[in-house]
Amino acid sequence: MKQTYVIGVDFGTDSVRAILVNTKDGHVISSAIHQYARWSKGLYCEPKEQKFRQHPLDHIEGIEKSIVATVKNSDVDSSLIKGICIDTTGSSPIPLHKNRKALALTEDFKENPNAMMILWKDHTAVSEAKEITELAKTWDGPNVTQFVGGVYSSEWYWAKILHISRIDSKVRSAAYYWMEHCDYMTYLLIGSPDIENFKRSRCAAGHKAMWHPQWDGLPPKTFLKTLDPYLAQLRCHSYKQTFTSNQVAGKLCEEWAVRLGLSQDTIVAVGTFDAHAGAVGAGISKNTMVKVMGTSTCDIVFSSSRALEEVALPGICGQVEGAVIPGQLGLEAGQSAFGDVLAWFVNLLYWPLQNIQTDQNITPADIHLSLSKAAAVLEDSSAIPLSIDWINGRRTPDANQHLKAVISQLDLGTQAPHIYKSLVEAICFGAKKILEHFEHYTIEIEQIIGVGGVAKKSPMVMQTLANVLNRSIKISATDQACALGASIYAAVAAGIYSTVEEAIKYMSSDCDKEYCPEPEKVSFYIKKYKQYEVLGTFVEETFG
Repeated sequence: MKQTYVIGVDFGTDSVRAILVNTKDGHVISSAIHQYARWSKGLYCEPKEQKFRQHPLDHIEGIEKSIVATVKNSDVDSSLIKGICIDTTGSSPIPLHKNRKALALTEDFKENPNAMMILWKDHTAVSEAKEITELAKTWDGPNVTQFVGGVYSSEWYWAKILHISRIDSKVRSAAYYWMEHCDYMTYLLIGSPDIENFKRSRCAAGHKAMWHPQWDGLPPKTFLKTLDPYLAQLRCHSYKQTFTSNQVAGKLCEEWAVRLGLSQDTIVAVGTFDAHAGAVGAGISKNTMVKVMGTSTCDIVFSSSRALEEVALPGICGQVEGAVIPGQLGLEAGQSAFGDVLAWFVNLLYWPLQNIQTDQNITPADIHLSLSKAAAVLEDSSAIPLSIDWINGRRTPDANQHLKAVISQLDLGTQAPHIYKSLVEAICFGAKKILEHFEHYTIEIEQIIGVGGVAKKSPMVMQTLANVLNRSIKISATDQACALGASIYAAVAAGIYSTVEEAIKYMSSDCDKEYCPEPEKVSFYIKKYKQYEVLGTFVEETFG
């Protein structure tokens, strides 16, 4: 029997990564990364306004170059590559013309940020999200936010579309469809068939677009029309059914088979979100939380509890059947900023080095490393400031993007390492709130696995997290968990394995490191965590 291979494609915030995987054991044969050219120049974004947009060309160029390089760097016969699956950030919707072409790929909209992909961390739709939440609780129909935690977020699908439609009449008039990033890239690879027959991602629709079988799919037309007639029109030519990522979206079309150097027999699986794929790549199992830790965090759990099928768990980012494991209820929570909190502080310190002439060649990475080393040896004491981590709002528990971060208890003895350590503690306290929230609602968590850049590269952060949570944290051996999870879905869609659970058994990553709580520090953090809660309550009641 010939060996078979699959490709997992992971679209991150800054770049896209493709990996070629041996389906027998999950071994990564080769990989390639492509940085988004326009995004790296800061085009189409206004950080002060929380406006973050990406041009579809960054992703189209990226998927071609990364896959071509990955295949070229291997000795694998392309005919043995049986499947592809794409994971992306989300919610990151893209507007399309009635002819099914992305607006930003047309002459009239090629430089219009409102016609581009509205990136997950774009928070320009805060007021629209609040409007959706309030209407869901007061209209005559079901509360359509109940299965996404009861609070709709500015990071999500309908809020973003509503905001763009109100500020840009040209985009509103031209955008006949909207499509999540993971769906759009999958759609392109299979040749852009009739949208009505295209298989949309269950993961994306359930977690971000309020899709649920209880109201026959997307939110009722009456609900959307109350918000804006445009949304009701979109629903009329949107999808009803959704599909899990172990299923076939189609086969690689002729154009993309030629561009990628692959066979038209290559199966393309239904797309998904990066964190959920990352949980699969890390080998998620019962009673396990996989923390995908990068610029933000996504905390993924699945439950087989039938009781949760009709009962909504409040304050999280959704509970969706099949979002992680088909047949199981996928639960998502997370923090809107994790690594971004530390990156903000590093960039703050880096500003003088960028703007004042100096012969020293110091980079942000150098500052990160220096601060981390200095903070790691500081004693746990009242000299360390107390901070709140909401620098990009709060995602879980109870989404609120109006909230801002706080650094308190500063004095003349406070130095940069003290603040850095305080911010590390703050993001760990935010993680503890999420763990407690799940456990309060009887979601049992016996094991925690960390994946992503922070988990692999920041021992000081991970040890602090273990101390704050008073839990051991295992670290996935792979630094490509999301792409590996996508490849596992591809292997099932291609028929190489019959179930995702079976494919996980053979293809997922082991853990190669474990951080254990340090008993002498756990008690200190129990006391400081109580202070964090008091300060957080004050900040939210006063400024939220």
